[in-house]
Amino acid sequence: MSVNQPQEIVLAQPRGFCAGVDRAIEIVERALVKFGAPIYVRHEIVHNTYVVNDLKAKGAIFVESLEGIPKGSIVIFSAHGVSRALQQEAVARGLKVYDATCPLVTKVHVEVAKLAREGYEFIMIGHAGHPEVEGTMGQLSDGIYLVQELADVARIAPRQTEKLALVTQTTLSVDDAREITAAIRARFPAVREPKQQDICYATQNRQDAVKLLTRQVEMIIVVGSQTSSNSNRLLELARRMGTPAHMVDGADEIEPAWFDGVTRVGLTAGASAPEVLVQQVIARIREIGGVTVRTMDGLKEDVRFPLPKGLKLDAEQPSERSALHVSAGNSTS
Repeated sequence: MSVNQPQEIVLAQPRGFCAGVDRAIEIVERALVKFGAPIYVRHEIVHNTYVVNDLKAKGAIFVESLEGIPKGSIVIFSAHGVSRALQQEAVARGLKVYDATCPLVTKVHVEVAKLAREGYEFIMIGHAGHPEVEGTMGQLSDGIYLVQELADVARIAPRQTEKLALVTQTTLSVDDAREITAAIRARFPAVREPKQQDICYATQNRQDAVKLLTRQVEMIIVVGSQTSSNSNRLLELARRMGTPAHMVDGADEIEPAWFDGVTRVGLTAGASAPEVLVQQVIARIREIGGVTVRTMDGLKEDVRFPLPKGLKLDAEQPSERSALHVSAGNSTS
């Protein structure tokens, strides 16, 4: 084998689906089986092209607006959460809602509502336009201020600082959020921070795994869609650690030229990317020259979130799970 071909693939541990993504996809799949197509889903259920296309093929219809959905139809809110206004609109339109919002996002919504009743205003660290940010900020009509980067901290102007609380998007860079939080704390010493950080366990775990992975490989591939916040953070982190990195939606995007002079390749996947895509990428790298695959030491996640009521299937029995949920033992299945 040429020294210019990869000789080992090192898999990050953990990688791929988190409990919130697993739950959201299962909600759509169960609704399709129980009620039949079409099932409407507000926004992409999770930010992954393969997952969305798979569910479309099964009868899910993805929409950005509730307008035009027939009265009495079933609509599922995506894992990212929605604003109070959208929740109220669904009721007004006579739609049957199953909420696939990740419970860790719901935790943030509950905290915002509770503290708002106590007179608090909020600073939110997150990315403008991301549906999770829109959903969290949409829990209130006003009094919540978005900080996207360090420079924003000096620009925000809360109406008062005695009761000011901090919340964050759950899929941020842990390091970036820490830096911005420190700046917020310096400007507003009395700011109330979450009892437990809002960045979810899966985001933290996958970023920690990439940090370890960068020490073992010469290049990293992240499996994930361009719209996936947590996948983009993994890509940025690898590069920040000094390791060349690429993100792909699937094996067909792999470029053989990436592997010139690379003997050890790291492979990870964002929390919305199914393991089937990881396995396809492995197969493609092997075609180029990778001969061995090993999984790095790391956490084995066993988190599971309960499903909404009303989705139990008739005569439910254990059965094979969708290929979307099949993992290499590193996620929540």
